[in-house]
Amino acid sequence: MNALSARSVILVDDDDEVRAAVSQSLELAGFQVAAFMGASAALASLPQDFPGVIVTDIRMPDIDGLQLFASVRQRDAGLPVILMTGHGDVPMAVRALRDGAHDFIAKPFSTDHLIGSIERGLERRELELENRRLRASVADAVSQSPFVGETPEIVQLRDSISAIAEADLAVLIEGETGVGKGLLAQILHRASKRRGRKFIAVDCAALSPENGLEQLFGRGDSRFGTDQPKFAGAHRGTLYLDSIDRLAQPLQPALLKAVEDQAVVGSGASSYPADVRMIASCRSDLRRLVEDGRFAEDLFYALRVVRVSIPPLRERRADIPLLFVHFLEEAAVQLKRPVPRINDALRKHILEQEWLGNVRELRSYAFKVCAGLEREVVSGASSGDASLADRVSRFEASIIRSVLRDCRGNAGQAMALLQTPRKTFYDKLARHRIDIAEYRS
Repeated sequence: MNALSARSVILVDDDDEVRAAVSQSLELAGFQVAAFMGASAALASLPQDFPGVIVTDIRMPDIDGLQLFASVRQRDAGLPVILMTGHGDVPMAVRALRDGAHDFIAKPFSTDHLIGSIERGLERRELELENRRLRASVADAVSQSPFVGETPEIVQLRDSISAIAEADLAVLIEGETGVGKGLLAQILHRASKRRGRKFIAVDCAALSPENGLEQLFGRGDSRFGTDQPKFAGAHRGTLYLDSIDRLAQPLQPALLKAVEDQAVVGSGASSYPADVRMIASCRSDLRRLVEDGRFAEDLFYALRVVRVSIPPLRERRADIPLLFVHFLEEAAVQLKRPVPRINDALRKHILEQEWLGNVRELRSYAFKVCAGLEREVVSGASSGDASLADRVSRFEASIIRSVLRDCRGNAGQAMALLQTPRKTFYDKLARHRIDIAEYRS
């Protein structure tokens, strides 16, 4: 068959005149038709994941339409088959419907009737193939970098993803910067029953008390323009509340009410449904914030129905070499360069580092190594017998990274905490090869 379109039809009928007439009608209606006089030829030409619909007569020599349907069902149970029947074959067609056939049309039939049935079959097929694609993407996503590893903590996390995704409950993801909280939220959405709907991410740290309610819920009018509020956009989908620990206190009661009511009531009488699955993430200990009176206790329990903790890289050091190789291979593909060899010096270096930026920082370093920007380490230089100056330099770099992590990459705050002038600060970043962008969220 030629290149297939989303409006493809395989037509099977042993009557030359009927086959020609139906083919012409369907082609005039905009369908791409592949016509066959027998089921054997049609089956031989049927590609995997065929994006269209099969239309077949029931009464045919050798392999009849019901046998063709049975063979198709064994290959691909989600492929719509429409049976064309004579009046005497209606009982057989009804049984085929019960077995999963898409439709049957009794002869003589109008072209419009057949076209309508095909259109419905194509819609069903498009949804089936999209679901397959999503399931495949979930399988790929689960194996992505932040969750590569063999330590018990990361194995348990991987094993729990499917069950958590299917539960359709509120999830709180805890973990430091760079461990993969946002990626886990997307994986949970793509593996859930809401995967066909939107995934809306909100940076709670960016919601001010003045405009946060409007961004989340709108102005109290269900008629929205191009700037649709987050809850309305996530209806029947997933709302990801990143940095929920930094949500302004004045916004917390309204968020709690929306979570509990599954609806948003505006300032007037207007309201709109908000069937939203909530996934939130935090770096801080949210329970401690509750105890300190900085986070609403009821909201804490509403969001923490399921708790997931992603361990920092320093607590899963055994996974670092495996992760690093994974990132090197990813970098080699993207940069179109050979995968660098990991010598003893490089292995020792990656195992000794603090990796305060966690997986994100390790990935960035792998890309630098692959790009040839870390020649000194890759060439075999060892830091085992480092001088006092080298040790002080490493200590200084670890302090800067720690401050940047706490400030989320805010240069002004970091300079103030370090009591360092701007030029000196950026000189130190350059000398220690610290990319401030890695710490911004």
